[in-house]
Amino acid sequence: MNKNKLSYLLFIFFTLCWGCSSETEKRQNNRNNIVNVKDKIEEIVIEDVFIGQTARMFLTEKQLIIGDYMAVDEQIHLFDKNNYNYLACTAPRGQGPDEITIMGHIESVQTNRIIYVSDHGKRKIFSYDLDSILANPQYKPTEKMKMESDLFPDRYQYINDTLCIGTVIAPIGNSDYKPTVAKWNMLTGDIQPMKYEHPKIGKKRITFAASMEYGIYVECYSYHDLMTICDLDGNLKYNIYGRNWNSRISNSISHYRKAVFVKDKIFATYSGGNNSSDDERFPTKFLVFEINGDYIKTIETGYKICDFCYDQENNRIILNLDADKQFAYLNLAGII
Repeated sequence: MNKNKLSYLLFIFFTLCWGCSSETEKRQNNRNNIVNVKDKIEEIVIEDVFIGQTARMFLTEKQLIIGDYMAVDEQIHLFDKNNYNYLACTAPRGQGPDEITIMGHIESVQTNRIIYVSDHGKRKIFSYDLDSILANPQYKPTEKMKMESDLFPDRYQYINDTLCIGTVIAPIGNSDYKPTVAKWNMLTGDIQPMKYEHPKIGKKRITFAASMEYGIYVECYSYHDLMTICDLDGNLKYNIYGRNWNSRISNSISHYRKAVFVKDKIFATYSGGNNSSDDERFPTKFLVFEINGDYIKTIETGYKICDFCYDQENNRIILNLDADKQFAYLNLAGII
């Protein structure tokens, strides 16, 4: 083979390799398409029960569930998701058979109107029948399964009893841990971590969301300006880097806090502020991406966002805020 032909073939080879890399590795230095929606945030007035700031929100087919993680009594409150009327409460704090000691994730199973509630104190997941909660204030849950101590599910999306996708926690020493996205079988307890791990992340802290419709999951990093998109077998599709990306091991800056799929878009709360300052670490905005990670716009709420969930039926983002409005919603019609 002559030198000219060899040089040509090498040129083609490296061009193809560079093309593949640029398709996978996306850098977004400008995310300046900002829409301010502060005047569109509608307050949800809850008068029947006091709920602390550390609350997290989950949705069933008909109810909004608010988990109050610092409550001294009932930790789960149910509301009508259409008008936010109060319906019932359950999961008293304690060591008893109907009580939850250290509440973790709450997962809705739409097909048979139950919720699964993780208790990290008892290392068990309990099953609650929603209709029974509404009908009987003395209702007691049943045990769904036990959790192992060396590798256990944190937040997850239930598909069926043999397939959940979510983050699992592996304790490291006495004071650290590593989260990993994995497939998880509730019947057998088998956990299969996904293939891809970003090679330059030393201290991993992530939020997670999965879409069965689009066959992908996203990892949004808390301490790095990075969002990773993989298929449901754990094969990398895209790494999306923001302007503040670096691989240093640090928790000084807060980046992503939570991500969800909103129809065919990815919504993620993003801060970029000092993690040691309450005024800066809470995000006030959503970054909105296409399914392939391309940036679309920034939705600025003007309020510090503690948690949120997406009500697909009503096309609303429901918000838990660190503000004079503790709970609120944003109608997305005309915004995205």
